[in-house]
Amino acid sequence: MHIDHLKSFEADLDDTLYHSKTGIAEACKRNIEEFLVQKCGFGETKASSLRVELFKKYGSTLAGLRALGYNIDADDYHSFVHGRLPYELIKPDSQLRSLLRSIAVRKIILTNSDRNHAIKVLDRLGLQDCFDQIICFETMNPNLSKSTRLDEFPVILKPSLEAMKIALDAANVNPPRTLFLDDNVRNIAAGKALGLRTVLVGKTMKTKEADYVLETVHNLAQVIPEIWLGGKDGKDQRLKRTGSELDATLPTTPVGA
Repeated sequence: MHIDHLKSFEADLDDTLYHSKTGIAEACKRNIEEFLVQKCGFGETKASSLRVELFKKYGSTLAGLRALGYNIDADDYHSFVHGRLPYELIKPDSQLRSLLRSIAVRKIILTNSDRNHAIKVLDRLGLQDCFDQIICFETMNPNLSKSTRLDEFPVILKPSLEAMKIALDAANVNPPRTLFLDDNVRNIAAGKALGLRTVLVGKTMKTKEADYVLETVHNLAQVIPEIWLGGKDGKDQRLKRTGSELDATLPTTPVGA
């Protein structure tokens, strides 16, 4: 599948720009379950199953809790769940940095996480200056606060089409000319429904809504080399990359698209 005149590059953050086995995801799950026990009064066994149920149905535990009538403050929730994460487990990724800096289009983070978390992760990865914009929880939920009526402003997150539309408007992108990377199948389906060119990350098999599949984001250069055709000045960006840059971005294990 050819990408015509790529103008924008949108990527999810967690489990997309760094591997899901880093340990952050498991720590986040534990923190969510502790929140359910300590702040909401659920038993430990119930907290574990409820976390999964709420994520599947509402996109996040916070969204589910507010939908169920719990007046949870978003800042308090994110402080508890993300504020205690072992960010030191995330190491700088010079290979990914080189790859991203060689892509001469606007690059945007699109995450359900709060802005503080996104900034910390990008800083740990060494990618803080590789993206032009961060679209996050606060972008999709600008009116959310503890005093907000639950039925007036529910939490809006990917894979909700409403959340995706807010994100695309905030990014001011042209969907057919935007490459969207995400590790979540439902998010990829939502992106495809809105016309984005979709890349499923962290998998080996494509879904019908995914235009490409990458076992890891580092496979971009081999699986979708046409990303470097065109760019801001209309020239072939691959010709500008040095041999060392190419060595840094080419993956060692090929994954078919």
